[in-house]
Amino acid sequence: MKMLPQQKINDLLDIDHHHIWHPYSAMHSDVPVYPVVSAQGVRIRLADGRQLIDGMSSWWCAIHGYNHPVLNRAIHNQLGDMSHVMFGGLTHVPAVNLAEKLIEITPKALTSVFFADSGSVSVEVAMKMAIQYWYARDLPDKNHFVTIRSGYHGDTFGAMSVCDPINGMHGLFSGVLAKQYFVESPDCRFDAPCRQKDIDPLAALLENHHQAIAALILEPIVQAAGGMRFYSADYLTRARKLCDKYRVLLIADEIATGFGRTGKLFACEHAAVTPDIMCVGKALTGGYLSMAATLATSKVSQTIDQGDPGVFMHGPTFMANPLACAVSLTSISLLEDSEWQGRVKNIEAILDAQLSHCIDFPQVRDVRILGAIGVIELYEAVDMKSITEQFLNAGVWLRPFGELVYLMPPFIISDNDLHILCKAVSEIIGKLPTRPAMP
Repeated sequence: MKMLPQQKINDLLDIDHHHIWHPYSAMHSDVPVYPVVSAQGVRIRLADGRQLIDGMSSWWCAIHGYNHPVLNRAIHNQLGDMSHVMFGGLTHVPAVNLAEKLIEITPKALTSVFFADSGSVSVEVAMKMAIQYWYARDLPDKNHFVTIRSGYHGDTFGAMSVCDPINGMHGLFSGVLAKQYFVESPDCRFDAPCRQKDIDPLAALLENHHQAIAALILEPIVQAAGGMRFYSADYLTRARKLCDKYRVLLIADEIATGFGRTGKLFACEHAAVTPDIMCVGKALTGGYLSMAATLATSKVSQTIDQGDPGVFMHGPTFMANPLACAVSLTSISLLEDSEWQGRVKNIEAILDAQLSHCIDFPQVRDVRILGAIGVIELYEAVDMKSITEQFLNAGVWLRPFGELVYLMPPFIISDNDLHILCKAVSEIIGKLPTRPAMP
Protein backbone atom coordinates (compact mmCIF):
# COMPACT_ATOMS: atom_id res chain seq x y z
CA MET A 1 0.00 0.00 0.00
CA LYS A 2 1.35 3.42 -0.92
CA MET A 3 2.42 5.43 2.14
CA LEU A 4 4.63 8.42 2.80
CA PRO A 5 7.31 8.67 5.49
CA GLN A 6 6.09 10.61 8.52
CA GLN A 7 8.64 13.38 7.94
CA LYS A 8 7.37 13.84 4.38
CA ILE A 9 3.79 14.03 5.69
CA ASN A 10 4.84 16.61 8.26
CA ASP A 11 6.61 18.69 5.59
CA LEU A 12 3.56 18.59 3.30
CA LEU A 13 1.21 19.63 6.09
CA ASP A 14 3.54 22.43 7.19
CA ILE A 15 3.62 23.96 3.69
CA ASP A 16 -0.13 23.45 3.33
CA HIS A 17 -0.84 25.07 6.69
CA HIS A 18 1.22 28.17 5.97
CA HIS A 19 0.45 28.75 2.29
CA ILE A 20 -2.74 27.09 1.03
CA TRP A 21 -6.37 28.03 1.44
CA HIS A 22 -8.89 25.19 1.47
CA PRO A 23 -12.63 25.64 0.71
CA TYR A 24 -14.29 27.90 3.25
CA SER A 25 -11.34 27.81 5.63
CA ALA A 26 -8.84 30.11 7.26
CA MET A 27 -5.28 30.06 5.96
CA HIS A 28 -3.96 28.96 9.35
CA SER A 29 -6.97 26.97 10.50
CA ASP A 30 -6.59 24.51 13.36
CA VAL A 31 -9.01 22.16 11.57
CA PRO A 32 -6.67 19.51 10.13
CA VAL A 33 -6.41 18.37 6.54
CA TYR A 34 -5.36 14.87 5.59
CA PRO A 35 -2.90 14.08 2.77
CA VAL A 36 -4.27 11.65 0.17
CA VAL A 37 -1.93 9.49 -1.89
CA SER A 38 -4.43 7.52 -3.98
CA ALA A 39 -8.08 6.61 -4.41
CA GLN A 40 -9.62 3.45 -5.81
CA GLY A 41 -13.28 2.48 -6.08
CA VAL A 42 -14.96 3.98 -3.01
CA ARG A 43 -11.80 4.15 -0.91
CA ILE A 44 -9.52 7.11 -0.28
CA ARG A 45 -6.00 6.21 0.86
CA LEU A 46 -4.26 8.59 3.20
CA ALA A 47 -0.51 9.14 3.32
CA ASP A 48 -0.30 7.41 6.72
CA GLY A 49 -1.74 4.20 5.25
CA ARG A 50 -5.33 4.50 6.45
CA GLN A 51 -8.17 3.70 4.04
CA LEU A 52 -11.46 5.59 4.24
CA ILE A 53 -14.80 4.66 2.71
CA ASP A 54 -15.92 7.76 0.84
CA GLY A 55 -19.45 8.85 1.68
CA MET A 56 -19.22 12.15 -0.22
CA SER A 57 -18.37 11.19 -3.83
CA SER A 58 -15.87 14.07 -3.58
CA TRP A 59 -18.64 16.62 -3.22
CA TRP A 60 -21.12 14.53 -5.18
CA CYS A 61 -19.25 14.21 -8.47
CA ALA A 62 -17.44 10.82 -8.34
CA ILE A 63 -20.55 8.73 -8.98
CA HIS A 64 -18.52 5.85 -10.49
CA GLY A 65 -15.93 5.92 -7.73
CA TYR A 66 -12.23 6.60 -8.23
CA ASN A 67 -9.66 5.39 -10.74
CA HIS A 68 -12.26 3.75 -12.94
CA PRO A 69 -10.54 1.89 -15.81
CA VAL A 70 -13.10 2.94 -18.42
CA LEU A 71 -12.81 6.63 -17.52
CA ASN A 72 -9.02 6.35 -17.25
CA ARG A 73 -8.92 4.92 -20.76
CA ALA A 74 -11.09 7.74 -22.13
CA ILE A 75 -8.65 10.32 -20.75
CA HIS A 76 -5.64 8.38 -22.06
CA ASN A 77 -7.10 7.95 -25.53
CA GLN A 78 -8.04 11.59 -25.85
CA LEU A 79 -4.66 12.69 -24.54
CA GLY A 80 -3.06 10.97 -27.52
CA ASP A 81 -4.95 13.29 -29.88
CA MET A 82 -4.95 16.59 -27.99
CA SER A 83 -5.36 17.75 -24.42
CA HIS A 84 -6.74 21.16 -25.34
CA VAL A 85 -7.51 23.47 -28.22
CA MET A 86 -9.28 26.80 -28.14
CA PHE A 87 -13.00 26.68 -28.88
CA GLY A 88 -13.13 30.06 -30.59
CA GLY A 89 -13.40 29.37 -34.31
CA LEU A 90 -12.63 25.66 -33.81
CA THR A 91 -14.59 22.58 -32.76
CA HIS A 92 -13.79 18.92 -32.16
CA VAL A 93 -15.39 15.50 -31.98
CA PRO A 94 -15.61 15.17 -28.16
CA ALA A 95 -17.49 18.48 -27.85
CA VAL A 96 -19.91 17.70 -30.68
CA ASN A 97 -20.59 14.19 -29.39
CA LEU A 98 -21.09 15.40 -25.83
CA ALA A 99 -23.49 18.15 -26.93
CA GLU A 100 -25.47 15.59 -28.91
CA LYS A 101 -25.64 13.28 -25.88
CA LEU A 102 -26.72 16.05 -23.49
CA ILE A 103 -29.49 17.08 -25.88
CA GLU A 104 -30.59 13.45 -26.06
CA ILE A 105 -30.85 12.84 -22.29
CA THR A 106 -32.16 16.18 -21.01
CA PRO A 107 -35.74 17.45 -21.48
CA LYS A 108 -36.62 17.49 -25.16
CA ALA A 109 -36.88 21.25 -25.67
CA LEU A 110 -33.28 21.88 -24.51
CA THR A 111 -31.37 21.93 -27.79
CA SER A 112 -28.62 24.54 -27.33
CA VAL A 113 -25.48 23.78 -25.29
CA PHE A 114 -22.89 26.12 -23.78
CA PHE A 115 -19.87 24.44 -22.19
CA ALA A 116 -18.57 26.05 -19.00
CA ASP A 117 -15.66 25.57 -16.62
CA SER A 118 -17.55 24.83 -13.39
CA GLY A 119 -20.97 24.78 -11.82
CA SER A 120 -20.73 28.37 -10.63
CA VAL A 121 -19.78 29.53 -14.12
CA SER A 122 -22.67 27.59 -15.65
CA VAL A 123 -25.02 29.51 -13.34
CA GLU A 124 -23.41 32.80 -14.38
CA VAL A 125 -23.96 31.76 -18.00
CA ALA A 126 -27.59 30.89 -17.33
CA MET A 127 -28.23 34.25 -15.69
CA LYS A 128 -26.56 36.12 -18.55
CA MET A 129 -28.62 34.13 -21.04
CA ALA A 130 -31.83 35.17 -19.28
CA ILE A 131 -30.84 38.83 -19.21
CA GLN A 132 -29.76 38.81 -22.86
CA TYR A 133 -32.99 37.04 -23.83
CA TRP A 134 -35.18 39.83 -22.46
CA TYR A 135 -32.82 42.52 -23.73
CA ALA A 136 -33.21 41.04 -27.21
CA ARG A 137 -36.99 41.21 -26.75
CA ASP A 138 -36.79 44.93 -25.93
CA LEU A 139 -37.51 44.36 -22.25
CA PRO A 140 -34.19 45.42 -20.69
CA ASP A 141 -35.79 46.10 -17.30
CA LYS A 142 -36.32 42.37 -16.83
CA ASN A 143 -32.83 41.93 -15.41
CA HIS A 144 -33.37 40.62 -11.89
CA PHE A 145 -33.96 37.12 -10.56
CA VAL A 146 -36.25 35.47 -8.07
CA THR A 147 -35.34 32.38 -6.11
CA ILE A 148 -36.37 30.48 -3.01
CA ARG A 149 -34.53 30.87 0.27
CA SER A 150 -32.12 28.21 1.54
CA GLY A 151 -30.69 27.82 -1.96
CA TYR A 152 -27.08 27.62 -3.08
CA HIS A 153 -25.95 28.26 -6.65
CA GLY A 154 -22.20 28.87 -6.46
CA ASP A 155 -19.47 31.20 -5.30
CA THR A 156 -19.05 33.67 -8.17
CA PHE A 157 -20.77 37.04 -7.93
CA GLY A 158 -23.88 36.40 -10.00
CA ALA A 159 -24.35 33.00 -8.41
CA MET A 160 -23.83 34.43 -4.93
CA SER A 161 -26.57 36.99 -5.52
CA VAL A 162 -29.17 34.20 -5.76
CA CYS A 163 -27.88 32.20 -2.78
CA ASP A 164 -29.70 32.59 0.52
CA PRO A 165 -28.93 36.20 1.59
CA ILE A 166 -29.25 35.59 5.33
CA ASN A 167 -28.41 32.00 6.19
CA GLY A 168 -26.11 31.44 3.22
CA MET A 169 -22.33 31.60 3.12
CA HIS A 170 -22.02 34.96 1.38
CA GLY A 171 -23.69 37.42 3.75
CA LEU A 172 -20.64 39.67 4.06
CA PHE A 173 -20.87 40.45 0.33
CA SER A 174 -24.48 41.63 0.52
CA GLY A 175 -23.51 45.27 0.07
CA VAL A 176 -21.92 44.66 -3.33
CA LEU A 177 -24.09 41.90 -4.79
CA ALA A 178 -26.91 42.55 -7.23
CA LYS A 179 -30.22 42.77 -5.38
CA GLN A 180 -32.54 39.89 -6.21
CA TYR A 181 -35.98 38.74 -5.08
CA PHE A 182 -36.41 35.97 -2.52
CA VAL A 183 -39.42 34.01 -1.34
CA GLU A 184 -39.65 31.54 1.50
CA SER A 185 -38.61 28.04 0.51
CA PRO A 186 -41.56 25.65 0.31
CA ASP A 187 -42.39 23.77 3.49
CA CYS A 188 -44.00 20.87 1.62
CA ARG A 189 -41.84 17.78 1.83
CA PHE A 190 -40.91 15.74 -1.22
CA ASP A 191 -43.55 13.06 -0.67
CA ALA A 192 -46.34 15.56 0.06
CA PRO A 193 -48.54 17.75 -2.14
CA CYS A 194 -47.85 21.45 -2.53
CA ARG A 195 -50.36 23.40 -0.47
CA GLN A 196 -51.65 26.77 -1.54
CA LYS A 197 -49.76 28.47 1.27
CA ASP A 198 -46.51 26.98 -0.08
CA ILE A 199 -46.87 28.49 -3.54
CA ASP A 200 -48.62 31.75 -2.58
CA PRO A 201 -45.41 33.72 -1.79
CA LEU A 202 -43.98 33.00 -5.23
CA ALA A 203 -47.28 33.72 -6.95
CA ALA A 204 -47.65 37.05 -5.17
CA LEU A 205 -44.10 38.15 -5.88
CA LEU A 206 -44.32 37.30 -9.57
CA GLU A 207 -47.65 39.10 -9.87
CA ASN A 208 -46.17 42.25 -8.34
CA HIS A 209 -42.67 42.24 -9.83
CA HIS A 210 -42.63 40.17 -13.01
CA GLN A 211 -41.85 43.27 -15.09
CA ALA A 212 -38.40 43.34 -13.43
CA ILE A 213 -37.69 39.61 -13.31
CA ALA A 214 -35.78 37.74 -15.99
CA ALA A 215 -36.01 34.27 -14.46
CA LEU A 216 -36.83 32.11 -11.51
CA ILE A 217 -33.75 30.08 -10.60
CA LEU A 218 -33.96 27.12 -8.26
CA GLU A 219 -32.51 23.72 -7.49
CA PRO A 220 -35.25 21.30 -8.49
CA ILE A 221 -36.51 19.06 -5.65
CA VAL A 222 -33.27 19.16 -3.60
CA GLN A 223 -31.76 22.32 -2.15
CA ALA A 224 -28.24 21.01 -1.70
CA ALA A 225 -25.50 23.05 -0.01
CA GLY A 226 -28.02 25.61 1.24
CA GLY A 227 -29.54 23.14 3.69
CA MET A 228 -30.06 19.73 2.06
CA ARG A 229 -33.83 20.25 1.99
CA PHE A 230 -36.19 18.21 -0.22
CA TYR A 231 -39.45 19.75 -1.42
CA SER A 232 -42.55 18.65 -3.28
CA ALA A 233 -42.43 17.93 -6.99
CA ASP A 234 -45.86 19.56 -7.15
CA TYR A 235 -44.28 22.86 -6.10
CA LEU A 236 -41.97 22.67 -9.11
CA THR A 237 -44.91 21.93 -11.41
CA ARG A 238 -46.83 24.94 -10.12
CA ALA A 239 -43.74 27.17 -10.29
CA ARG A 240 -43.37 26.29 -13.99
CA LYS A 241 -46.98 27.35 -14.62
CA LEU A 242 -46.44 30.63 -12.80
CA CYS A 243 -43.36 31.37 -14.90
CA ASP A 244 -45.40 30.82 -18.06
CA LYS A 245 -48.22 32.99 -16.77
CA TYR A 246 -45.98 35.94 -15.88
CA ARG A 247 -43.48 35.63 -18.76
CA VAL A 248 -40.53 34.69 -16.58
CA LEU A 249 -37.92 32.11 -17.61
CA LEU A 250 -37.26 29.07 -15.45
CA ILE A 251 -33.65 28.12 -14.73
CA ALA A 252 -33.10 24.66 -13.23
CA ASP A 253 -29.82 24.31 -11.37
CA GLU A 254 -29.24 20.55 -11.70
CA ILE A 255 -25.56 20.73 -10.78
CA ALA A 256 -25.97 18.69 -7.59
CA THR A 257 -29.05 16.69 -8.61
CA GLY A 258 -28.19 15.69 -12.17
CA PHE A 259 -27.09 12.27 -13.40
CA GLY A 260 -29.19 10.09 -11.17
CA ARG A 261 -28.60 11.34 -7.63
CA THR A 262 -32.31 11.68 -6.74
CA GLY A 263 -33.42 8.47 -8.47
CA LYS A 264 -34.26 10.24 -11.73
CA LEU A 265 -31.62 11.13 -14.31
CA PHE A 266 -32.49 14.77 -13.64
CA ALA A 267 -34.55 16.04 -10.71
CA CYS A 268 -36.90 17.97 -13.04
CA GLU A 269 -38.23 14.60 -14.14
CA HIS A 270 -39.93 14.13 -10.76
CA ALA A 271 -42.31 16.90 -11.86
CA ALA A 272 -42.18 16.27 -15.62
CA VAL A 273 -41.06 19.89 -15.96
CA THR A 274 -38.94 21.34 -18.76
CA PRO A 275 -36.96 24.44 -17.78
CA ASP A 276 -36.02 27.14 -20.25
CA ILE A 277 -32.40 26.87 -19.12
CA MET A 278 -30.67 24.04 -17.26
CA CYS A 279 -27.27 23.91 -15.56
CA VAL A 280 -25.38 20.62 -15.15
CA GLY A 281 -21.98 19.91 -13.66
CA LYS A 282 -20.37 17.94 -10.81
CA ALA A 283 -21.09 14.32 -11.88
CA LEU A 284 -20.90 15.31 -15.56
CA THR A 285 -17.27 14.15 -15.80
CA GLY A 286 -17.58 11.45 -13.17
CA GLY A 287 -15.37 13.58 -10.94
CA TYR A 288 -12.34 13.55 -13.26
CA LEU A 289 -12.13 17.18 -14.40
CA SER A 290 -13.87 20.48 -13.79
CA MET A 291 -16.61 20.80 -16.41
CA ALA A 292 -20.19 22.03 -16.64
CA ALA A 293 -22.75 22.93 -19.24
CA THR A 294 -25.71 25.26 -19.61
CA LEU A 295 -28.50 24.07 -21.89
CA ALA A 296 -31.24 26.28 -23.29
CA THR A 297 -34.26 25.98 -25.52
CA SER A 298 -34.00 27.05 -29.14
CA LYS A 299 -36.39 29.90 -28.29
CA VAL A 300 -33.84 31.29 -25.84
CA SER A 301 -30.82 30.80 -28.10
CA GLN A 302 -32.50 32.09 -31.26
CA THR A 303 -33.83 35.17 -29.48
CA ILE A 304 -30.34 35.99 -28.20
CA ASP A 305 -28.87 35.44 -31.68
CA GLN A 306 -31.42 37.76 -33.27
CA GLY A 307 -30.98 40.55 -30.73
CA ASP A 308 -28.24 43.10 -30.14
CA PRO A 309 -25.27 42.41 -30.21
CA GLY A 310 -26.20 39.21 -32.04
CA VAL A 311 -23.92 36.93 -30.01
CA PHE A 312 -23.99 35.46 -26.52
CA MET A 313 -21.50 37.36 -24.39
CA HIS A 314 -19.42 34.67 -22.70
CA GLY A 315 -16.44 32.52 -23.70
CA PRO A 316 -14.03 30.84 -21.24
CA THR A 317 -10.47 30.01 -22.27
CA PHE A 318 -10.89 26.33 -21.46
CA MET A 319 -14.40 26.07 -22.89
CA ALA A 320 -15.15 22.54 -24.17
CA ASN A 321 -11.77 21.19 -23.14
CA PRO A 322 -11.37 17.96 -25.16
CA LEU A 323 -10.22 15.87 -22.19
CA ALA A 324 -13.20 16.99 -20.12
CA CYS A 325 -15.63 16.43 -23.01
CA ALA A 326 -14.25 12.96 -23.71
CA VAL A 327 -14.46 11.79 -20.11
CA SER A 328 -17.92 13.37 -19.71
CA LEU A 329 -19.26 11.46 -22.67
CA THR A 330 -17.76 8.24 -21.33
CA SER A 331 -19.12 8.88 -17.84
CA ILE A 332 -22.63 9.35 -19.21
CA SER A 333 -22.34 6.18 -21.27
CA LEU A 334 -21.04 4.30 -18.24
CA LEU A 335 -24.06 5.48 -16.27
CA GLU A 336 -26.54 4.63 -19.03
CA ASP A 337 -25.07 1.15 -19.50
CA SER A 338 -25.24 0.38 -15.78
CA GLU A 339 -28.16 -0.59 -13.56
CA TRP A 340 -27.95 2.83 -11.96
CA GLN A 341 -31.66 3.11 -11.18
CA GLY A 342 -31.54 -0.14 -9.22
CA ARG A 343 -28.34 0.91 -7.46
CA VAL A 344 -29.73 4.27 -6.41
CA LYS A 345 -32.97 2.63 -5.24
CA ASN A 346 -30.94 0.14 -3.20
CA ILE A 347 -28.83 2.91 -1.67
CA GLU A 348 -32.04 4.75 -0.76
CA ALA A 349 -33.46 1.63 0.90
CA ILE A 350 -30.31 1.03 2.96
CA LEU A 351 -30.03 4.68 4.00
CA ASP A 352 -33.67 4.60 5.09
CA ALA A 353 -33.28 1.35 7.01
CA GLN A 354 -30.02 2.35 8.69
CA LEU A 355 -30.56 6.04 9.42
CA SER A 356 -34.27 6.60 10.00
CA HIS A 357 -34.00 5.59 13.65
CA CYS A 358 -31.70 8.58 14.26
CA ILE A 359 -34.81 10.75 14.48
CA ASP A 360 -35.20 9.33 17.99
CA PHE A 361 -31.87 10.81 19.11
CA PRO A 362 -32.28 13.97 21.20
CA GLN A 363 -29.57 15.64 19.08
CA VAL A 364 -31.52 15.15 15.83
CA ARG A 365 -34.10 17.55 14.38
CA ASP A 366 -34.89 15.67 11.15
CA VAL A 367 -33.86 12.76 8.95
CA ARG A 368 -34.34 13.00 5.17
CA ILE A 369 -33.70 10.33 2.54
CA LEU A 370 -34.09 10.64 -1.24
CA GLY A 371 -32.31 8.57 -3.85
CA ALA A 372 -28.62 8.35 -3.02
CA ILE A 373 -28.86 11.19 -0.48
CA GLY A 374 -29.15 10.73 3.26
CA VAL A 375 -29.40 13.77 5.54
CA ILE A 376 -29.42 14.04 9.32
CA GLU A 377 -30.18 17.55 10.53
CA LEU A 378 -29.07 18.29 14.09
CA TYR A 379 -30.23 20.93 16.52
CA GLU A 380 -26.69 22.25 16.98
CA ALA A 381 -23.81 22.78 14.56
CA VAL A 382 -21.12 20.12 14.70
CA ASP A 383 -17.56 20.70 15.83
CA MET A 384 -15.82 20.03 12.51
CA LYS A 385 -12.44 19.13 13.99
CA SER A 386 -13.85 16.69 16.48
CA ILE A 387 -16.45 14.98 14.30
CA THR A 388 -14.06 14.60 11.34
CA GLU A 389 -11.52 12.86 13.54
CA GLN A 390 -14.25 10.57 14.86
CA PHE A 391 -15.28 9.65 11.32
CA LEU A 392 -11.65 8.95 10.37
CA ASN A 393 -11.24 6.70 13.39
CA ALA A 394 -14.30 4.80 12.15
CA GLY A 395 -12.70 4.41 8.71
CA VAL A 396 -15.06 6.70 6.77
CA TRP A 397 -14.84 10.06 5.02
CA LEU A 398 -17.72 12.49 5.51
CA ARG A 399 -17.75 16.28 5.44
CA PRO A 400 -20.62 17.72 7.51
CA PHE A 401 -21.44 21.41 7.50
CA GLY A 402 -23.29 23.41 10.11
CA GLU A 403 -26.05 21.28 11.59
CA LEU A 404 -26.02 18.81 8.71
CA VAL A 405 -24.42 15.39 8.56
CA TYR A 406 -25.14 13.83 5.19
CA LEU A 407 -24.13 11.03 2.85
CA MET A 408 -23.98 11.13 -0.95
CA PRO A 409 -21.91 8.03 -1.76
CA PRO A 410 -20.72 6.82 -5.17
CA PHE A 411 -23.34 4.72 -6.94
CA ILE A 412 -20.94 1.75 -7.05
CA ILE A 413 -20.73 1.43 -3.26
CA SER A 414 -21.32 -2.07 -1.92
CA ASP A 415 -24.03 -2.83 0.62
CA ASN A 416 -21.38 -3.71 3.21
CA ASP A 417 -19.50 -0.42 2.77
CA LEU A 418 -22.74 1.53 2.95
CA HIS A 419 -23.64 -0.29 6.18
CA ILE A 420 -20.25 0.71 7.62
CA LEU A 421 -20.89 4.35 6.67
CA CYS A 422 -24.36 4.36 8.21
CA LYS A 423 -23.17 2.61 11.36
CA ALA A 424 -20.43 5.21 11.84
CA VAL A 425 -22.90 8.07 11.35
CA SER A 426 -25.46 6.60 13.72
CA GLU A 427 -22.98 5.80 16.48
CA ILE A 428 -21.09 9.10 16.30
CA ILE A 429 -24.22 11.25 16.17
CA GLY A 430 -25.69 9.28 19.04
CA LYS A 431 -22.71 10.29 21.20
CA LEU A 432 -22.81 14.00 20.37
CA PRO A 433 -23.71 16.41 23.19
CA THR A 434 -27.44 16.98 23.57
CA ARG A 435 -29.14 20.34 23.79
CA PRO A 436 -29.57 21.83 27.25
CA ALA A 437 -33.04 21.15 28.60
CA MET A 438 -35.53 23.99 28.10
CA PRO A 439 -36.44 25.82 31.34
